[in-house]
Amino acid sequence: QVQLVESGGGLVQAGGSLRLSCAASGLTVTYNAMGWFRQAPGREREIVAAINWKGEQTYYADSVKGRFTISRENTKNTVYLQMNSLKPEDTAVYYCAASRYGGYFSVVNQDGMDYWGKGTLVTVSS
Repeated sequence: QVQLVESGGGLVQAGGSLRLSCAASGLTVTYNAMGWFRQAPGREREIVAAINWKGEQTYYADSVKGRFTISRENTKNTVYLQMNSLKPEDTAVYYCAASRYGGYFSVVNQDGMDYWGKGTLVTVSS
């Protein structure tokens, strides 16, 4: 059974940091592009960041550029999202997802997104 399990969410004050992890099981994601998405209450899901299979190319939504960093450790089958300078508007459920393709643009275009985690809640207080 393929699972993507997110962890690391929680409550943090504005300006603080959190590191999210996404561990894959039942699937080796070495050759899969990965991404982080988020959905705030009453809003549509949006992409936050994406990374290609090698970890050499990344994409960030404008709203998180310069504050968030996506990375991966293929030996651990894990993807991370380091979130710094958090703002109340970053409050959302954060989801990890894996594309069947290796390029990060597949995540940006939500093309071939075969696997999704159940999400982890991030709450940023003002």
